[in-house]
Amino acid sequence: MLPVDDPAVRFEADRERLRAIAFRILGSLDDADDALQLAWVRVARTDRRRIENPSGWLTTVVSRVCLDLLRARRTRMATEALVDDRVAAREATPEDDALMAESVGRALLVVLDRLSPAERVAFVLHDLFAVPFDEIAEIVDRSQAAAKKLASRARRRVRGDAAPVGADVDRHRAIVEAFLAASAHGDLATLVELLAPDVVRRADRVAVPDEVASDVRGARAVAEETRVFAHLAGHGEVASVDGAPGIVVAPGGHLAVILRVRVERGRITRIDVVADPDELRRATITVPVG
Repeated sequence: MLPVDDPAVRFEADRERLRAIAFRILGSLDDADDALQLAWVRVARTDRRRIENPSGWLTTVVSRVCLDLLRARRTRMATEALVDDRVAAREATPEDDALMAESVGRALLVVLDRLSPAERVAFVLHDLFAVPFDEIAEIVDRSQAAAKKLASRARRRVRGDAAPVGADVDRHRAIVEAFLAASAHGDLATLVELLAPDVVRRADRVAVPDEVASDVRGARAVAEETRVFAHLAGHGEVASVDGAPGIVVAPGGHLAVILRVRVERGRITRIDVVADPDELRRATITVPVG
């Protein structure tokens, strides 16, 4: 019988933790499972008698595999035509989407996807799994100081440098959260209550079908239309969009639409629906973590 501290045994004991790390780094359960399979091949080929800390070593192996996969993905995206985000989002599995909503957050996955591979690995390992920087430095093949800088730079991009705080921001966020919840449940009465009588909903042509107007005015009209798109609201999450509370719609963690929401005197006065890929790339999205 193999001892408990043998890496082969430890791999099975740590599988869920290793899978969680891989999922947060890669953003897909299928990719996470592929990473674990590749890591297992490396484990099987290694002289395990020379490993003093099997659990830490396995974290390193899995993280390095994930880093390689991220770099390969980045290279592939740079050399191929860009895939429409909404098509990519539809390919996410229900399990992916449920796990993102419950344990990671779609908005966080969107922001992580904008980091470099090394930044993403450093941030996930340190901020989400408390892996020490000396181990992270070995994984990303940098000095310990450089690893700290990677995580710090990633943290600023995830959380924002100077996100506004205060009672007004908290109230605005609560209103946006209530709007998203009412949209997901098709709660017309609550939607009308949250919207100003003269609210304007404006959408770029990419965001709505040709038969849908770019501009819709009035609380009742906007509320009725919002109910039609309730299925999209189910993939939404409140985040900071260009410095103010807004909504990120990201099925499977792939950014498809953002909603910039203006709140005045306790009601929503304007909603801008953006799906143009260039506009999505230019938008600044941040989320609170920790």
